[in-house]
Amino acid sequence: MPKPLIGMLTRTLTSCACAAALAGCAVGPNYHRPSLAVAPAYKEQGWNPAQPAELSPRGDWWTLFNDATLNGLEARVAISNQNVAAAEAAYRQSEALVREQRAALFPTLGLDASGTRSGSGVGGSATVITSGSGSTGVVTGVGSKNATNTYRIDATASWAPDIWGKIRRSIENARGTAQASQADLAGAILSAQGALATDYLDLRYDDAQIALLTETVANYRKSLTITENQYKAGIAPHSDALQAQAQLSAARAQLVDLGRTRAAFEHAIAVLAGQAPETFAIAADPRWSPATPAVPPGVPSALLQRRPDVAAAERKAAAASAEIGVAVAAYFPDLTLTGSYGFASGELGRLFTAPNSLWSFGASAAEALFDGGLRGAQVSAARASYDAAVATYRQTALAAFQDVEDQLAASRVLAQEYDDRKQAADAAGAAATMVLNQYRAGQVDYTSVVTAQNTALTDQLSLLQTANLRQTTAVALIQGLGGGWTAPFD
Repeated sequence: MPKPLIGMLTRTLTSCACAAALAGCAVGPNYHRPSLAVAPAYKEQGWNPAQPAELSPRGDWWTLFNDATLNGLEARVAISNQNVAAAEAAYRQSEALVREQRAALFPTLGLDASGTRSGSGVGGSATVITSGSGSTGVVTGVGSKNATNTYRIDATASWAPDIWGKIRRSIENARGTAQASQADLAGAILSAQGALATDYLDLRYDDAQIALLTETVANYRKSLTITENQYKAGIAPHSDALQAQAQLSAARAQLVDLGRTRAAFEHAIAVLAGQAPETFAIAADPRWSPATPAVPPGVPSALLQRRPDVAAAERKAAAASAEIGVAVAAYFPDLTLTGSYGFASGELGRLFTAPNSLWSFGASAAEALFDGGLRGAQVSAARASYDAAVATYRQTALAAFQDVEDQLAASRVLAQEYDDRKQAADAAGAAATMVLNQYRAGQVDYTSVVTAQNTALTDQLSLLQTANLRQTTAVALIQGLGGGWTAPFD
């Protein structure tokens, strides 16, 4: 590029930089995080107190359950889950919008070149037009005896300095939206991880029930054999055998139904892990035993920094605040600086010479004198939108506090309930064994055996259910606190 053209572009950019230095402060309110009334401690904290310093950063919280299969499945969520993939794409889109808004801070530079041949009069003629975009057109006419050529090249610059901060507020708005999208991504990952952990623990709960009912069916089959033998020997009535048969059939039906629910959990896990259900299977693990982690809850104020939904709501409030500034900036005039420098000549060889140079510089300002209250309405709408975002943020935080308190209370109650149910299951199992021996000795009727065995089975199933609820509640508490921490098992 010729030196005069480079020099003129340099002066243009220098002028733009000087104008930028004159740019004023951004209009509209500067954002401050909305205040919240935060208690110094959770109401239910007494079950397992912890200091903030004891908390490690959010990480692979599912390892707290000490299950290699669960660890492997969770590692696939962030990679293969399609809801997470959609949230990640939305976050990338919001980041691109931030860059798009930031581009408006800088001048726009362009280069245009054209060549024209034209003429008039009698004779063959043609006009050839070549533009800077590379397109060429040929126009034929009646002809010309005096054809002329015109060559032109221009460098242009245009810039709208952000005097009132409209662009900067737009960038703040886009950045707040992007940060909210980032929090939504974290929330999508945490939600998918929590759903997978819950489904996996429910599947293992079904496996435990299947193992218990399989053993129960075997015992009931032995009881049926005993009653049939005693009936054939004339020792017991036929009703004893019928009761034993009914009890055995009911247990079999329960066992068969568990296959249906287990399959549903397995299919759900496959989808969460990003795999087709027909190509996915989890084998039963007879060595698996429930382990419930003790999760340190921390302090309420930490929740505002950890939970993705609270963070997203706060960032949306920041974006709404910036939108007020964008609306207020519409009251002030828009200033645009333009400049161009180039050359025009009829001879291509003499195009880049001083006598053929052309230049122009200018500035324009635009201001709406009357808009029928449009800008006032837009500012009011932006302020109302911000108020709504603040209310949503505060409500989201309150709901988060409630969620944690609910899970803490549930964890405390279930821990106590588990101990009581274990005692009940042990006692009921011993009682069922004693009553069956009494029946064999002819001391009680078979109805007593059925009652004792049903009670024992019910108590054992309730114990498994309570163990499962403790685990799934731990998952919900971890999600409620926004992630997991390293903690020993109880």
